[in-house]
Amino acid sequence: MSGTLAKIAEIEAEMARTQKNKATAHHLGLLKARLAKLRRELITPKGGGGGGPGEGFDVAKTGDARIGFVGFPSVGKSTLLSNLAGVYSEVAAYEFTTLTTVPGVVRYKGAKIQLLDLPGIIEGAKDGKGRGRQVIAVARTCNLILIVLDVLKPLGHKKIIENELEGFGIRLNKHPPNIGFKKKDKGGINLTATCTQSELDLETVKSILAEYKIHNADVTLRSDATADDLIDVVEGNRY
Repeated sequence: MSGTLAKIAEIEAEMARTQKNKATAHHLGLLKARLAKLRRELITPKGGGGGGPGEGFDVAKTGDARIGFVGFPSVGKSTLLSNLAGVYSEVAAYEFTTLTTVPGVVRYKGAKIQLLDLPGIIEGAKDGKGRGRQVIAVARTCNLILIVLDVLKPLGHKKIIENELEGFGIRLNKHPPNIGFKKKDKGGINLTATCTQSELDLETVKSILAEYKIHNADVTLRSDATADDLIDVVEGNRY
């Protein structure tokens, strides 16, 4: 994992020193694609030897929907689960009480909803600190993310949690990009845009897709899309 984290740091440093303009859009698009792939490797490592980064944290998905409680340690996630679902989750006056995912179930208007009390994450989770990558791997399986905050702590904690989730491709309160994407067996990359594009052109699209070893696909841009939008579609990021 240390090698992946080092590569991530190198790419982030290069992006930080690269001015964003039309001349650099192509290069930045490639860097963003490489960064997204590396972050995905942190939660879905290559090879079939182990159980993956969520091993010991994920639980069987049941019911009609899954909601994950995400937040810093000791902000009340376990208490909330106990009050909503009547499930005991250890609570104490020290951090990192919950070390595994604790599930519970509530029923609402005939729907069976699974609740997950996830272990607390810390700032820097997306960069490998703590057990954040395992927790976020489970969070990506949820239909809804509920950020739990301590009212006595700074409101800035909410932004930190959002940034950690964003770093692993979880897009909160956003609509999916209006991009059509379909891989095919032959014919190269075909790009169709229904409106003027300020960032993406055929060469940039080809280069980003080449990072994913995709050389034959139909791409339809139905709004002014960015490299991040296209990467989200290819990565299958959660909205």
